[in-house]
Amino acid sequence: MSSVQLLFETAKSARERAYAPYSKFKVGAALRTKGGKIIAGCNVENAAYPEGVCAEGGAISALILAGETEIAEVLVMADAALCTPCGGCRQKIKEFAGDDVKVHIANLDEVKKTFTVAELLPAGFELNEKD
Repeated sequence: MSSVQLLFETAKSARERAYAPYSKFKVGAALRTKGGKIIAGCNVENAAYPEGVCAEGGAISALILAGETEIAEVLVMADAALCTPCGGCRQKIKEFAGDDVKVHIANLDEVKKTFTVAELLPAGFELNEKD
């Protein structure tokens, strides 16, 4: 199974577990770490909107919990034509991924489009200059 297919299946499974009783809009995310681990996240809504968690943010929290700090590839899935990460999640992904890391956007059937982190967030916030 290719890495994209593994990310797709992992995100699909995560999406099915999402907690979205208010919007009914479930999102799943999966990322591959530089160490080769596959980590998933799903959106979790809260009645005190907007205090929920995006799928990408959940996956990144799990990444850190797993002892990893570098993202090699990302896939985000929703039942939508094109559900790209929100601005906050783009910045979260940038914190742990290089500009050339691929972010695949999928509906429930297939990957619809692939971006790099730099394409999604061309002028992201940085505290320190990179060499």
